[in-house]
Amino acid sequence: MTDKKVRLGIIGLGAEGGLYANLISQGTVPHMEIGAICDVLPEKKAKADEFGVPFFSDYIEMLESGTVDAVVTTVPHYLHPEMGIAALERGIHALLEKPVGVYTKQARAVIDFAASKPELTFGVFFNQRTNPLYVDLKNLIDSGELGALRHTSWIITNWWRPQGYYNQSEWRATWGGEGGGVLVNQAPHQLDLWQWMCGVPKKCFAKLAFGYKRNIAVEDEVNAIVDFGNGATGHFMTCTHDMVGTDRLEMLFDKGKVVVDNSKKVTITRLSGPEQEISENMGMEQVMQLFMGKMDTADLISTEEKVYEATFGVQHSTVMENFALNILEGTPLVAPGAEGINGVRLANGFHLSSWTGEEVDLENFDEERYLAELNSRIAAEGKFGQRS
Repeated sequence: MTDKKVRLGIIGLGAEGGLYANLISQGTVPHMEIGAICDVLPEKKAKADEFGVPFFSDYIEMLESGTVDAVVTTVPHYLHPEMGIAALERGIHALLEKPVGVYTKQARAVIDFAASKPELTFGVFFNQRTNPLYVDLKNLIDSGELGALRHTSWIITNWWRPQGYYNQSEWRATWGGEGGGVLVNQAPHQLDLWQWMCGVPKKCFAKLAFGYKRNIAVEDEVNAIVDFGNGATGHFMTCTHDMVGTDRLEMLFDKGKVVVDNSKKVTITRLSGPEQEISENMGMEQVMQLFMGKMDTADLISTEEKVYEATFGVQHSTVMENFALNILEGTPLVAPGAEGINGVRLANGFHLSSWTGEEVDLENFDEERYLAELNSRIAAEGKFGQRS
């Protein structure tokens, strides 16, 4: 393995950017070092001085300084695509924070541009794809052991945010400044994991509540139904006003079921064969035992439970190390940038369905219609410029 290191430029030294800088400086990303730091706040220079790296207030100057081989964009969501394009057109590898864009037309612009630069690495920071729990489930599902998906439901309501959270800045929870609410800010990781494991949905129908229990313009509650094709369906629910909160993922397959509680405990139930075959081969005597609660299912069902322990920062370090090794050695990316559009399209589809009351075709998603609807809401806010 090479002993070379990728010099990373961190654009935006806030909470996420600071975390990444600390992880790299602590040596948890063996093939990466901090090349430079960029932030619009001049007081952040003191932190760059602590790391002993150059500081820039203009990210274009950093990209053209020769001090970085790659960048990570820990900035407001709308800026990810344009910064990614600016880096790639200057021969700099780009790792974009999630989401890869706020709307699909914007996301597609950076994805298409990256495709024209195959010599450069383009990734999206989906650190949950390195979570051992979801890695194991992805491998299990892809193996075909459980058969085809029938239905799935993810209730992820443990994003409680008080009003003060939204009041801390003018851009937060606005259409023009943030581009959405819980779907854009809190839930992108779950949207990505859901379609990464279950497949990319083909259609959706959604009911969203905008400013339901918070004084905001964007969505703070989501209920959505998706169609995966071949009869498989799914339900996604999330919100930011549930103080108790739930995190429960269920996936039913032809030959078993997976339940994940609190992104920590996994229960895998395996059937002795396809459920339909079990049904067809069951005699009336067994059916009567079933009705009386006396049927012995020991030879039909087996259950496995596993609890995963989370280690803070490991997933983020793993994504950065994987990104660095792709640049240096061609190691396959855990989260290629092009895959970032799937979650963006799903969130956009939920918005559009709720705005119009229609089922939305995600395979032939009308990007211009979505953008027109988004811009009408940005215009109504009267605080921000419209998007193109």
